[in-house]
Amino acid sequence: MMIRVSNFLLPAIALAAILGAACGLSILSGAPAQTRKSPTPLPTPVTTKNPDTVVHVIVALCDNENQGIVPVPAKLGNGEDPSRNLYWGAAFGVKTYFSKSSSWTSLGELKAPKDEILERIAFRHKKTGALLVADAYRGADIKTAIEDYFSFAAGSGAEPIVVGEKEYVLGAGAKYIAYIGHNGLMDFDLSAPKSIPASRERKGIVLACYSGKYFGKALKDTETAPLLVTRQFMAPEAYSLHDALESSLDGKSDEAAFEAAAAAYARYQRISVKAAKGVFSNSWN
Repeated sequence: MMIRVSNFLLPAIALAAILGAACGLSILSGAPAQTRKSPTPLPTPVTTKNPDTVVHVIVALCDNENQGIVPVPAKLGNGEDPSRNLYWGAAFGVKTYFSKSSSWTSLGELKAPKDEILERIAFRHKKTGALLVADAYRGADIKTAIEDYFSFAAGSGAEPIVVGEKEYVLGAGAKYIAYIGHNGLMDFDLSAPKSIPASRERKGIVLACYSGKYFGKALKDTETAPLLVTRQFMAPEAYSLHDALESSLDGKSDEAAFEAAAAAYARYQRISVKAAKGVFSNSWN
């Protein structure tokens, strides 16, 4: 069996070791968004209410040298080059895919909050006004990316920013937190910090191979409810994230978001919807 990842055809056996990661580039239009960090961290639990729904996406850039994957073409697997990376700047990476979506408007690049993040980009959902902020972590810093995701899920990580004239809280303050990339927990062990009682609903998405099995051990006791995880080897490209969010932001059920993600995966991977449904789950178990 051959499976397409971005613009490449890969044997399924080779793909099995690669795809514990995910996502895409394009040139942004419009004036850059404004951002500033608060001089002091917010108290926890997060009590500040976001003016709009917030989606925070962590992308661990694909990295042939520093991740336990079968190498992809060099330009896609350079964890220091987001512009062409499989999970950020390639055809179906987060940056490219959302930049080309008719449902989202690019707000431009924001200042990255720390050295491990090479790029940060923001989008506004046209229908609901939701804010999506995506961070491209260096491939070598995949452990930090997953640690940050765990902190957000446990409610212990919050970052105040300003976009335009509005103040937001990312991380634990977001309603949706997503991780896309190689399943680093196949290479190292981590556990989520002690959960802090949530002051708001948080929904988790983890697009990485077997993420329900590996991430679930740490996340099932957090205050974050699973919206979309995986139970097979898979290609964690941005269309599954995109369509799951479209459904959920439209007020549909978590099951409907699952169905939407599976339909998108079936369409782009050219497999049956039944087979695609077997890739995903909405349980940490």
